[in-house]
Amino acid sequence: MTGSTAPSPWLPTAPCTPGRCAAHPDPAADRTALAAGAALASARLAVGIGAVLLGVLCVPAARLLPTPVRLALVRYWVRAVVRAFGVRVRFAGLPAPADRPLLVVANHVSWLDIPLLAAVLPGRMVAKTEVRQWPVLGALAVLGGTLFIDRDRLRALPGTVRAMAAVLAGGGRVIVFPEGSTWCGRAGGRFRPAAFQAALDGGADVQPVRIDYRPTDAAAYVGDDPLGASLWRLAATRGVTADVTTLEPIPGARYPDRRSLAAAAQRAVASESANLPSSSVHQRDRSSPASASSSRTPA
Repeated sequence: MTGSTAPSPWLPTAPCTPGRCAAHPDPAADRTALAAGAALASARLAVGIGAVLLGVLCVPAARLLPTPVRLALVRYWVRAVVRAFGVRVRFAGLPAPADRPLLVVANHVSWLDIPLLAAVLPGRMVAKTEVRQWPVLGALAVLGGTLFIDRDRLRALPGTVRAMAAVLAGGGRVIVFPEGSTWCGRAGGRFRPAAFQAALDGGADVQPVRIDYRPTDAAAYVGDDPLGASLWRLAATRGVTADVTTLEPIPGARYPDRRSLAAAAQRAVASESANLPSSSVHQRDRSSPASASSSRTPA
């Protein structure tokens, strides 16, 4: 995550911190309830990690399968992994076009956003280089053809955009979180325009997606939050629901430049958010302050 290093002035940032925006054990809860929560989290973690490892072991065999079959297996597998961690997923909206390249863009709340999008719109993910070092998930990202971006090197950004455009020009699908940082879920950041240049260069439409969690503070992965702490928090929380809404595709050819295209995608995602129950950006479901967060990526 961000660590103690001072952020670069051009990197997108958000003010969330784990202490303000993430769920924490209720100190008033009795020991029996806390023990039950710990037992539930341990069981879910064991099942979830087992499901992830099973997927890793099956990768060599899966590569021999026809592409449609392989993608279908990926969708079922990531849904099983998410469910193993105790998350109920509801998919809604329009079916994504299957016959043309797409730049898939979504708001960014959690590491959980990644498997959720893979469950409905599998494609080449764009992620920060730090993801390579994540236990198990890093290996999966590499095997899945993730396009890694060094968020500390602005000069590397054009090369990443060219790589994205090449995938799109070849008829593929690229998934990116253009806010460049995870946010708490009550508010979001501006969609940075760089990724949208890849859609223009690659002749692709933009597919906006809205992701929402209830309760938001259980899923939010913000600030300097360690991955292990986030996994435990999610597994220990009962009744977490993720809503993934696929919106109307935006034809890239209708917009003269990447900034106007990025603004159109941001408006689409924000308008979907307006249809959800409103909540102040400074309040959590569990009554602590909220803000916005962390995994910063150049845009």
